[in-house]
Amino acid sequence: MVQFDPNVRIGSPSSLPYDPDQDAAEKRDIRKKYRALEKRTGEQLRPQDIRAAELVEQVEEADELFQKVKNPTEATLDSTVLRNVSSISAQKARAMKLGSAAFDIDDFVSKLAIFMGGRHELADDASELDDIGDCVMDWEKVGRRALAKSRRVPVMGFMLGPLSIEQKKRSTVKRSKLEKSKEEERRPQEIKEEDIQRSENETTKNVIKIREILEESGSVNLFRFVINPNDFAQSVENIFYLSFLIRDGLCALEIDDNGEPIIFLCEAPSAQDRADGVTCHQIVMEFDMATWRRAIEVFEITESMIPQRPAAKTRLGGKWYG
Repeated sequence: MVQFDPNVRIGSPSSLPYDPDQDAAEKRDIRKKYRALEKRTGEQLRPQDIRAAELVEQVEEADELFQKVKNPTEATLDSTVLRNVSSISAQKARAMKLGSAAFDIDDFVSKLAIFMGGRHELADDASELDDIGDCVMDWEKVGRRALAKSRRVPVMGFMLGPLSIEQKKRSTVKRSKLEKSKEEERRPQEIKEEDIQRSENETTKNVIKIREILEESGSVNLFRFVINPNDFAQSVENIFYLSFLIRDGLCALEIDDNGEPIIFLCEAPSAQDRADGVTCHQIVMEFDMATWRRAIEVFEITESMIPQRPAAKTRLGGKWYG
């Protein structure tokens, strides 16, 4: 009989700190012992090849090794060993037989018939077994015995289903063909090339306008320059147009002694400057509505340095879209 020691304790979290600087030799030794355990408890091992006492010893050995585990790699090996031990234990439990023999269905039915009064002695020949069907079985007796082991309320039911079964006839539904009225059909609007009024490049025009404003204002705070306190969308557009100047090296951004972002115009680096190692750096700036409101509050922005632009509209055919 296998005895489990209640004093064997599993490693508590407090005794297993994470230590990435654990000695390499100690980690190699732990891994070596875990792999030896894993080989002994491999999935190819048959349940009958190992005793339950050996499984307990392997669990205790893995528990002792786990006290020294301080890194995820060794912890993974420990979980593999425990998984193998659990799988073998489950297989041994399923193969376990209670008593001297397995459950005999015929013997159970025979004893059940005797309990319900179908016969008083075991029959040795087939003729007596056939007579059991003519006897009246006391099903209520076995029912009362079953009620003592269950809290479920007994209900009435039918062993062969409802008393009457009506065969449902499958009805076929004819689907009429959907016919579309030609009056309801509409053709898409045809647009010819001369119907589209071509406008000048708005992006190029706005980039040039922002450069002229920055040239007049000189060095200025980034948020004071691009933010429109009355229009969040145009503030985003101003940052977009300014990014072209920074990309081409015509505008520079730096942080002053007070920690404020300052922008100013500069000369674009020439080919010789780039050959000498001069490079342009760009950043990805996050700008949402919360940042927009906060900047207006912090820098006390009341009006936009960049004039408000009218909403752009495009004419297609005889209609305007914007």
